[in-house]
Amino acid sequence: MVKVLHINQSDIMGGAGIAAYRLHQGLLQGGVDSRLLVGEAKLGGDRIATVSRRLKIENQLSRINRRFSLNYLNIISSFEIPNHQFYKQAEILNFHNLHTGYFNYLALPHLTREKPAVWTLHDMWSLTGHCAYSYDCDRWQIGCGHCPYPQEYPEISRDNTNWEWKLKQWLYQRSNLTIVTPSHWLGEQVKQSLLKHCSIAVIPYGIDLEVYQPISTALARTALGINHYKNVLLFGVENLTYRRKGGDLLLKALHHLPNSFKQETILITFGNSGNQITQRVGITVLNLGYLESDRLKALSYSSADLTLFPTRADNLPLVLQESLACATPAISFDVGGVGELIQSGITGYLAEPENVEQFTQGILDLLSSPSLMQKMSQNCRQLAETKYGLTQQSQQYKKLYNQVLSQFNSLSAG
Repeated sequence: MVKVLHINQSDIMGGAGIAAYRLHQGLLQGGVDSRLLVGEAKLGGDRIATVSRRLKIENQLSRINRRFSLNYLNIISSFEIPNHQFYKQAEILNFHNLHTGYFNYLALPHLTREKPAVWTLHDMWSLTGHCAYSYDCDRWQIGCGHCPYPQEYPEISRDNTNWEWKLKQWLYQRSNLTIVTPSHWLGEQVKQSLLKHCSIAVIPYGIDLEVYQPISTALARTALGINHYKNVLLFGVENLTYRRKGGDLLLKALHHLPNSFKQETILITFGNSGNQITQRVGITVLNLGYLESDRLKALSYSSADLTLFPTRADNLPLVLQESLACATPAISFDVGGVGELIQSGITGYLAEPENVEQFTQGILDLLSSPSLMQKMSQNCRQLAETKYGLTQQSQQYKKLYNQVLSQFNSLSAG
């Protein structure tokens, strides 16, 4: 039985937290001894623990970080992770998001000296001099510097991106890392980056297809109190001002819809921005707030005709994966790994990046063709069953862990 320790921002919060926890569950079901060591824990259990912190001194050191805009270097507690019982018991590490303020990437060589590591990338942060997504900037391929997006997460006040890039490169050359990307798109980015010397595997996120499955539309709408004869759209984001998720693009797209269409439409939203949408574009909104329940999410997707996902940059979005598993087609922009989930005319519609007019027209065109929508709905579920089952994902990881351990043990023995 392989013993793996996942190191991540959270056990269940945020996209990377949810994705890693689902993998953890799949691995346990597949006979892998899996544990989580996280920056913030919301769930209990003997397989989840939080990283011990030296907050007093780390907060003092953070003043230096802020001055030089070199994020996370104050977190000295990362060097003490080898003292944790979970680390001692593990045979292999699986890093996930390392950039949310709980981990110091300077510790990578130290942590991987005695144990090999798989690093599952959930965005581009590991490849850049500071940002999680580079948009149209490709300076991460040559060393960063002259950053066009200093305010993008995690933001910086001084452009020392070239120094951070060089520091990461130096560390990676001294760390025992195998890279996993959930999308082929991100895998191609890695091949052009400072991690290109590492072995790279593409393993998509897995999803529980018994929880995320189609529910009768009539039943789902009755449960949510939605008129059965309305057009029902779905959109999920915590904050409309979050630029990467394209809340502003959604508002523009909805604004361009004909008034007659708006009167016959209900928009289901996840998050806390429903009232703003109603006031700005005149569409009735059913705001469900922040949803933790997977079953309630599945009910919401099943009640919708279309999921709207106006992102500017993404890897392999969980929202789209969940939507497809519930047989709900989606509309998005052709960026990042989105095209691996949405294929125009097959599982939804892809507009050109930031082309609001195309996005709006996609909504109207699809909803005016019930036969096409029915076929796309079937395609969505079929794609989820073919590529994104949780068992498929866990089996691929299990195989990779064994390969990495075998290579590491051979080198150690030699």
